[in-house]
Amino acid sequence: MDEETRALLATMVGGEQECDEMFGNLQQLETGVEQLNNLLDSAPPSALGTENFSSLFVTTAADMRIILFMIANNLEAMRHYDTSQPNPTLVEQAAKLYAPLAHKLGLYQVKTELEDLSLKYSEHDVYYHIAHELNQKKRERDEYIARFVDTIEERLKQTSLKYHIKQRTKSIHSIWQKMQKQHVDVDGVYDLYALRIILDSPFEREHADCWQVFSIITDMYQSNPKRMRDWLSKPKSNGYESLHITVKGPEEKWVEVQIRTERMDDIAEHGLAAHWRYKGIKSSEGGTEAWMTNIRTALETGEKEPVTGLVEDEVFVFTPRGDLFRLPMGATLLDFAYAIHTQVGNHCTGGRIGSKHVNLKQKLQSGDHVEIHTSNNQSPKQDWLNIATTSRARSKIRQSLKEAEAGRITLAKELLERKMKNRKVEYSEPTLMHTIKRLGYKVVTDFYRAIAEEKQDVNQVLEAYLAQQRHERGEDEVETRSASEYVMQEETAQTSRNTNKDDVLVIDQNLHGVDFQLAKCCHPIFGDDVFGFVSATGGIKIHRTDCPNAQAMRQRAPYRFVKARWSSKHGNQYSITLHIVGQDDMGIVNNITSIISKEEKMLMRSINIDSNDGLFSGHLTVMLEDTDRLNGLIRKLKTIKGVKNVTRV
Repeated sequence: MDEETRALLATMVGGEQECDEMFGNLQQLETGVEQLNNLLDSAPPSALGTENFSSLFVTTAADMRIILFMIANNLEAMRHYDTSQPNPTLVEQAAKLYAPLAHKLGLYQVKTELEDLSLKYSEHDVYYHIAHELNQKKRERDEYIARFVDTIEERLKQTSLKYHIKQRTKSIHSIWQKMQKQHVDVDGVYDLYALRIILDSPFEREHADCWQVFSIITDMYQSNPKRMRDWLSKPKSNGYESLHITVKGPEEKWVEVQIRTERMDDIAEHGLAAHWRYKGIKSSEGGTEAWMTNIRTALETGEKEPVTGLVEDEVFVFTPRGDLFRLPMGATLLDFAYAIHTQVGNHCTGGRIGSKHVNLKQKLQSGDHVEIHTSNNQSPKQDWLNIATTSRARSKIRQSLKEAEAGRITLAKELLERKMKNRKVEYSEPTLMHTIKRLGYKVVTDFYRAIAEEKQDVNQVLEAYLAQQRHERGEDEVETRSASEYVMQEETAQTSRNTNKDDVLVIDQNLHGVDFQLAKCCHPIFGDDVFGFVSATGGIKIHRTDCPNAQAMRQRAPYRFVKARWSSKHGNQYSITLHIVGQDDMGIVNNITSIISKEEKMLMRSINIDSNDGLFSGHLTVMLEDTDRLNGLIRKLKTIKGVKNVTRV
């Protein structure tokens, strides 16, 4: 280790003695340094700046001293960068990997220097343009800040606070970032001016004194609430504490003010080293392990919420294009395929890790470069649920299996309907439901599944259906009574009304001798208020009382109306259609079918969804027992995210 790197490490860990104690046997860390260098050499360039790669980098370094050494080594190399022998990789690593790691550790001076140096060598003209503009207006800027500070000090001197003020200009890299974001030149950067008010306060008065200064400044100048940062109430994970406000000073110029104490400023300058020094942890007292543990915690969490689970419980693998994926430890090739895309998972046949061909069960290791093989002939199998470990993969497999079963059931229904059509057998949903029950099936889907799996012969079903049809017609039991008995002679309106009071048709699927049908215009089901209407052919059509055609029928032929009511509930199923509208979403169909599939004794017959300009509209046809089930279904469908309205057709 050269002297410059050693000096940098001493700054990071709080002193030369601590540095010697922690890095005295650097040869013990050589293997870890070599592993990280190999990882950097093998990683695709596109992965370098990602959060996943940063996590992989930290995970690979079992000893956190290696991370500190790598940061210091990179900074030392950047300070002695030879422009005659460009090294773009070194510059990119400084900007995309080591500067963010230094930031997470609270090493802001190191982070700022790495960013400025990387900009200097990657965007030479930009760097020197900003530096030139800053130098040109340094005197003007210093004079402005001096006037601003004078007005604040006049107020601060009226208090008993002890303080000193530092002024600073944003780093060149930070200014460049704001120029890009705000699409302005250097002069247009929002808060180019900045200063720090550093208080000499006892520990127990730190927060109160900081908020007192905050109150004084915001009373004097208009503040921007969107730019207010409170790291007093909740310090950063690396120990950083400070109050940041941006106020509009004289000449309508924005100034950032940072308020902190001497202790907080020391932590801000020296990061975790100073933080743990103030907490009383010393390497000579056996605190090195605690120190390193908290360095790892800071690197894993940064300024974000902690990641779910420990990094040691995760693996990071690359795609052939260099994309990096984070998966739980124990994840298989199949999990990775579903992490890429659902269709990749559904058609996965195996893959390759490096030069080795592997199967779906292969467990992945951090740093693996994985290629997935697919085939259009492949589809999810039931035993895949024993291979997949991630919730995403298992959910997608279950969904695909359910959709495949739904497809087989649809084919079975089409087969049965085609057989009926070929034999010129009239299709009746209620008759088929009775037939299914007589064949011993309690659930309709079990019946169609048996046909799909060839466990139930279609011809046998057709014969049972015809027998049920004859039974319902009463051909062998009761002489059919013509529905014309319900037709009132067109004598007077009074006669019609009197007859309707006494003559009520009781609707029962086992009713014999009366030819009646449920009207297709309004699709009545058990629980609806209904009436009968005698057709010209002598049959009776059962309509809902709120049928859109009811008024026209009453005006045209009031004498054909027959009072009707349902008999007791017999578990029969009826076909109803719902109209659904809402905001378009890729998963809307799956969400709708998922609700129906969970309903007992409810079968979906069809669904048709059209979308346009972010909205969808569609029709859904299901088989259910009564209006109670219907109203319950409508309520559940309305709870789906994006669904705006559900109405019965």
